[in-house]
Amino acid sequence: TGKAAQQGILFRSTDAIESLSQVALIAFDKTGTLTVGKPHLSLFHVLPPFSSDDLLAQLALVEQRSEHPLATAIVDAAAKGPKSPLTVTSFNAIAGAGVEAELSNGHAIIIGSEKMMRERRIETSSFDAQVADAMSEGSGYFFAAVDGSLAAIMIVSDPIKPSTQSAVEHLKQSGYEVALISGDNERTALSIADRCGIPATMVYAEVRPNDKADVVYTLKRDGRRVAFVGDGLNDAPALTIADVGIAMGTGTDLAIESADVIAMSGDIQNIPRAISLSKAVMLNIKQNLGWAFGYNVLLIPIATGLLKPMTGLSLSPIAAGLAMSLSSFFVVTNALRLRSWR
Repeated sequence: TGKAAQQGILFRSTDAIESLSQVALIAFDKTGTLTVGKPHLSLFHVLPPFSSDDLLAQLALVEQRSEHPLATAIVDAAAKGPKSPLTVTSFNAIAGAGVEAELSNGHAIIIGSEKMMRERRIETSSFDAQVADAMSEGSGYFFAAVDGSLAAIMIVSDPIKPSTQSAVEHLKQSGYEVALISGDNERTALSIADRCGIPATMVYAEVRPNDKADVVYTLKRDGRRVAFVGDGLNDAPALTIADVGIAMGTGTDLAIESADVIAMSGDIQNIPRAISLSKAVMLNIKQNLGWAFGYNVLLIPIATGLLKPMTGLSLSPIAAGLAMSLSSFFVVTNALRLRSWR
């Protein structure tokens, strides 16, 4: 509707309006949805004998090939320092875990989660203190290893949007369930959820990108209508399988194409606004249908003279025409009330 566009909301179809008015649970992706979506490297701690500048430049070479949203934090941080003369000779991205690469100098680089390091038998306990701080702050963290030896920890911060907490609280007060689906470890995801006001029981952590759709499907199994809000490439399957997929307009083209509703500005407050507007539209439609049905049930028998023998009531052709115009006037006027919706 035009009113939705004024609010920065785009409904792809009338079905999307109806479906959104019926949702009971809204599940959120984290990065770029609840958070600003501009991660930055807040800590880069390197173990000897590695050089901080050289290692960061080499890690940036690798992360330039990655599609992970946090990879940009390393690339941006490295842009401020010296460039590496090396090249990447092989690259392998492991969904939900990290990346492996080999450089032209023959060194093997691994950048990934704590779980990925454990699977490669790389000990990370020397960074336990930094990990604890990152999890308590709700920041993401991952490690780098060179030739099988732990080299560095990287902590990436992505602040929560200013409007996130109030939007989530608005949804909860309106009777909706809210959930967080995140690839972060459980402690980090719980910390983020706590800051946003999402109950710990509705946090789904360590979810691989390809498994987000499975979580949404599970949430739908008990008959609840589920909306999923996301913005990234890996959110597209979940946006598609949800009863209503809502994409942030600041997200990727694939996410936007997969969604039923688009929050054009990326403002999280547009989510409760969109739901409220969809309910107002559906109520307006029901009122108009009810009026039109009742009006016609009452006046058609009178206009045709069916009730004249019993009641003496009848309508001249002119009066019947005026009555029909009055019905249309009411329907149009009632629909126009949506223009004053806030």
